[in-house]
Amino acid sequence: MTGTHGIAIRKKFPGIDEEIFQYVEGVLKNLEDFSDGDELHDAIGGILIESVGSDRDHEIRELCNQLMSSSCGASGRRTSNSTNGLLSNTLLAAPVQLSQMAETQEQQEEVIKSVWITERDDTMKVDQKKLEKAEAKLREKKEKRGTERKAPPAIVNTMATATQVVSKKDRALDAKGGSNTKDIRIENFDVAFGDRVLIQNSTISLAFGRRYALIGRNGLGKTTLLRMIAARVLRIPAHITVLHVEQEVSADDTTALLSVLECDEIRHRLLKEEKDVQQQVAAGSGVLGLSDRLSEIYTELQAIEADKAPAKASVILAGLGFSAEMQAQATKKFSGGWRMRIALARALFSQPDLLLLDEPTNMLDLKAIIWLETYLVTWATTLLLVSHDRHFLDAVPTDVLHLHSKAIISYKGNYENFLNTRMERQKNQQREYDSQMQLRAHVQEFIDKFRFNAKRASLVQSKIKMLEKLPILEPVEKETAVVFHFPEVDKLNAPILQLDEVSFRYGPDSPILFQNVDLSTTMTSRTCIVGDNGAGKTTLLKILLGDLAPTKGNRFCNRQLRIGYFSQHHVDQLDLRLSSVGLLQERFSGKPVEEYRRQLGRFGVSGDLALQQLASLSGGQKSRVAFSAMAAASPNFLILDEPTNHLDIETIEALGDAIRRYKGGVVLVSHDERLIRQICTELWVCGNNTVRCIEGGFDAYRKLVETEIQTTPS
Repeated sequence: MTGTHGIAIRKKFPGIDEEIFQYVEGVLKNLEDFSDGDELHDAIGGILIESVGSDRDHEIRELCNQLMSSSCGASGRRTSNSTNGLLSNTLLAAPVQLSQMAETQEQQEEVIKSVWITERDDTMKVDQKKLEKAEAKLREKKEKRGTERKAPPAIVNTMATATQVVSKKDRALDAKGGSNTKDIRIENFDVAFGDRVLIQNSTISLAFGRRYALIGRNGLGKTTLLRMIAARVLRIPAHITVLHVEQEVSADDTTALLSVLECDEIRHRLLKEEKDVQQQVAAGSGVLGLSDRLSEIYTELQAIEADKAPAKASVILAGLGFSAEMQAQATKKFSGGWRMRIALARALFSQPDLLLLDEPTNMLDLKAIIWLETYLVTWATTLLLVSHDRHFLDAVPTDVLHLHSKAIISYKGNYENFLNTRMERQKNQQREYDSQMQLRAHVQEFIDKFRFNAKRASLVQSKIKMLEKLPILEPVEKETAVVFHFPEVDKLNAPILQLDEVSFRYGPDSPILFQNVDLSTTMTSRTCIVGDNGAGKTTLLKILLGDLAPTKGNRFCNRQLRIGYFSQHHVDQLDLRLSSVGLLQERFSGKPVEEYRRQLGRFGVSGDLALQQLASLSGGQKSRVAFSAMAAASPNFLILDEPTNHLDIETIEALGDAIRRYKGGVVLVSHDERLIRQICTELWVCGNNTVRCIEGGFDAYRKLVETEIQTTPS
């Protein structure tokens, strides 16, 4: 019968583990021990579920019932008292007297055994070895399943919030729409990110037609503030239009030019209505007033200068790097960076009352940056931007809003004026503080000296009252300096990294990006590669890295070369579920936590910041973590692709200082003018299917770009 049961198990669950099958088969040898299918399920159901899955429990229960039914049918009707079947040694005709049995224990030994001891056949015993093997197999499967299904730590859902005290008068005025002013004043507001307060009890005023730069260290809440304003969580008068350039345009069949034109909703609606009315007129529709409505539409289109819109949109796109062919391409054919440019073009074309720009130069090459500077200098409405580009901040803003110590302080002028004015303010604040401290010390000395002199009691009291009335001044709170530390390296003999007569194209039908490139680097190289977007700068870096093989020519590198590569998408590749310490632990396991924290501290990620989830950090803070992870591998040569994206001005300065102190070679791609001037001794320009060294450094390159912009037809 056992074989039949085993066949049934095999047939029902063909993939069952052998050890578990042997264990279950041993149990089924003793089906007579079970009264029904439920008891059998209690005995073998759990171990079968672990093997074949809990979703098949109903099949296991059904099989148990079938096995019990077949067992009863084969062996006849089961007795109601199962114990009778077991006590087969002696049948008792009368009650057993235990006292008498105890007196004659030796003679009655067999009777006692027959009553109290149930002797089973060896075949009824579970094979312990088989059971242990089955359980070990299950434990192994559980551990493996636990490893495979272990869910990664979830990203903490930390939300930014803003609160504001708004008077009833302002609410009523806003509801009635009685105010026509385009000036904006956001009073008495707080901004927090999770439990951390970013901005507290602050007020900002934005005069219509002024251009404001919001500056401050990474992680203080600049981007969060822009989002709160864009979402109107902070009070903005209802009649003021606000546009925040943050998301790239959707990828569809709409052309780049049409995508820009469609953002003018009034023009788009009028043109659509014009088309519908013309179709009705052509169809001979008898609807009265069609001709009059058509005339009204033409008048409205003329008033908004709708005929000039395509040319205006085309000029904006051209300034941002779109050729005539690219403007006619569908948005789905562009990368994310180019679609962000289209989003920026839409914002410039629609010209809202308040335009919010967050790091607009990150996606642009130098030519587009210079064009955008020139365009924004004549911006007619209100502009609020966040940028790390020092030259851009000197050229565009008329005012600076400095976010520091949870407060926002306004300064007139550009970034250079802000630095000078803040320095003077800090000097005056420190002088005033020092002067008051000296006064307090002098008065306190007088009070202590004559406190118990009865003749001078009244004078002492007046001095005490004077101290109490003095305003409480705070010393100048200086920002912590950011310092980067790249690892020390050993000197390598030349050549370090070299390209000889290199040409490259992505395929036989693809255009040649560049040809006959000769590039040689040493341990003292500070080479910057510049050029228009799409000229092949990142491709050239990948050839230097060895990730791409030249179509022609050769790449040579020192055998001891260890390259540290920072990609412009490096931050996007971080596991945001981890902390900064956890990221280093995952990539460089086996070291004490203190070592990871020291490594992060070399790039300004210290204290609680190192233990926060990466998802809660700002873009600049994530960049510091990425730099720390790159440097942890102890590279002796650095290749950096747009390393300044997301970094604040002070951190860019720190990066430049660290690169100057670094003993290894450096090749970077950047459009940050200040960083290039700070570190680079050699400038290579990508363009026109070649890479060439330019004499005169960055000044010569900027003049070249400005000349190209001036000669480009509008």
